[in-house]
Amino acid sequence: MKQLSRPARRTLLVVHVSASAGWLGLTLGLIALSVTAVTTDPSASTAAGPGAATEAAVRSMKVFTDWLVLPLALATLGSGLLLALGTPWGLARHRWVLIKFWLTLTTLTATVLALRPGVDATFETVTSGAGPAPVDLMAGPLVSFCAYLFMTAVSVLKPWGPTRRGRRLRAEISSRKALDERSPRRTV
Repeated sequence: MKQLSRPARRTLLVVHVSASAGWLGLTLGLIALSVTAVTTDPSASTAAGPGAATEAAVRSMKVFTDWLVLPLALATLGSGLLLALGTPWGLARHRWVLIKFWLTLTTLTATVLALRPGVDATFETVTSGAGPAPVDLMAGPLVSFCAYLFMTAVSVLKPWGPTRRGRRLRAEISSRKALDERSPRRTV
């Protein structure tokens, strides 16, 4: 893919960081709501009726997972992929980029296949009055949060160096530069 122009790269970077931060913040909200749903006594009576706090927390989680999580996850994946392919970082040149890509893809898949169906099932259970919110409601958001926090640290620290492909490409570029420097003609 052709390298992105500086304004395009900066715009994509802002989109990527904003979507990633939104996804992380949304996951913190899901953790808070799941803790509320699990720890609130469903038989406790409030002005709104018994179990109102649990039901409100689960309803909010359903809105978050149905309308907000997936668009933010797709925006993060898409902007990250475009940045990787349109900048010198590349998708398979550095281990940290590759790990972030696969972790993002994994968490996106887990959101679609596990988190959303789990929240939907809990919503049906709680709103029908069939029982309290299950404790495993907290598992998905907690695992996601740990993955996002790890990806954030990897983005900042950029550990592990280049991949085998990245080392090979770097060697090819430096050997071309060495040839150009020895050439009597200008090759630029």
